[in-house]
Amino acid sequence: MTVAEAPSEALLARLSRLHPKLIDLSLGRIERLLARLGHPERRLPPVLHVAGTNGKGSTCAFACAIAEAAGLRVHVYTSPHLVSFHERIRLAGALVTERALAEALEAAEAANGEAPITIFEITTAAAFLLFAEVPAELLVLEVGLGGRLDATNVVPRPAATAITHIAMDHMDFLGDTLPAIAFEKAGIMKLSVPCATGRQEPAALAVIAERARSVGAPLRARDEAWTIAPDGDGLRYEDEGGTLSLPAPALPGAHQHDNAGIAIAALRATADPRFTAAAFAEGLASATWPARLQRLVRGPLVDLLPEGWELWLDGGHNPDAGAALGAHLAAAPVPPWHVVVGMKAGKQTAEFLAPFIPHAASLWAVAEPDQHLAQAPAEIIAASGGRARRGPRVADAVATIAREAEGEGRVLICGSLYLAGVILRDHG
Repeated sequence: MTVAEAPSEALLARLSRLHPKLIDLSLGRIERLLARLGHPERRLPPVLHVAGTNGKGSTCAFACAIAEAAGLRVHVYTSPHLVSFHERIRLAGALVTERALAEALEAAEAANGEAPITIFEITTAAAFLLFAEVPAELLVLEVGLGGRLDATNVVPRPAATAITHIAMDHMDFLGDTLPAIAFEKAGIMKLSVPCATGRQEPAALAVIAERARSVGAPLRARDEAWTIAPDGDGLRYEDEGGTLSLPAPALPGAHQHDNAGIAIAALRATADPRFTAAAFAEGLASATWPARLQRLVRGPLVDLLPEGWELWLDGGHNPDAGAALGAHLAAAPVPPWHVVVGMKAGKQTAEFLAPFIPHAASLWAVAEPDQHLAQAPAEIIAASGGRARRGPRVADAVATIAREAEGEGRVLICGSLYLAGVILRDHG
């Protein structure tokens, strides 16, 4: 079948039917497929492998921006996508083309045959084919889910690994305690490969430290091997290699300081001399990552708001993300925040809402018709203790906020990456 006859959307739909489950954590299936493809995972540029609960994407964005500022060609692999699958694969700084993606998917499909394999596993194998064929000096590789049994954990020896803040999420796959989840995340550590980790709960850090000792991985933990803190209008980073005076990160929110520090610590651990102070400063100031406290400046929802109002979007959806949003709203209470929430079914909605409910001038529960696995607004209202009002859609909520507005204000849409994708489709 030719590429013209099989665009990537059709290929992806077909590949998704090769396994009865969307998620089935295992390395055996992808290892078999990669062997049939000639082991592209052994022909990659140096890899920075990133795991964690919250902040993985932002840490990847900082690392990519820093490396590009240093003059490196950078591949990036992230998930999930928000609008187009092509967002998951960046080849030397550019989104994968439709033709290249379709060819890689076809090659993976031909090598796999009808053998059971999950959609994430086979698309990861296709991505490795692309990363092995296109020249680059760094691959920033984000874990899909967990770490130990994630399809990305087949790279034999990364240049460095990184573990962002670990919190309770995906308990049905990773375990229902923080140490159990930390054990899965720490599974990306490799012999003699340095691992940078950010601020962690003691129970999670203990598991990470034990894993580091057991596999012989040098651990670069925050407040032990490195520190980062506000310094005037910017940040001050310090480790055994010296001090960096840095600008404020382009990604807003105090929680991004941790993610920026993790990226810096991991890249400095590689001892690549191209990572200079100037590259770190330029990278932090230029990093972009959609739906992470992203301000929307055009589109139909922006047009609904009074002049001077701001519209923000965040894909955070678990209790840890709710705490970060709560801290951000509390730090800048004026003008007031109006929060529009759409959640995925099965998430810890009450725990997500609790940290920022006290800082919201109004709270709205919504669900978009094409939002994947959307939770009913009535469930969000119940989880808010009756505080939230029914949208029922985002446009309805924003229009009502605008109609009732008195003075200046800001609107934050949050609760789901799937909802963020729906919003960005019309506001990209």
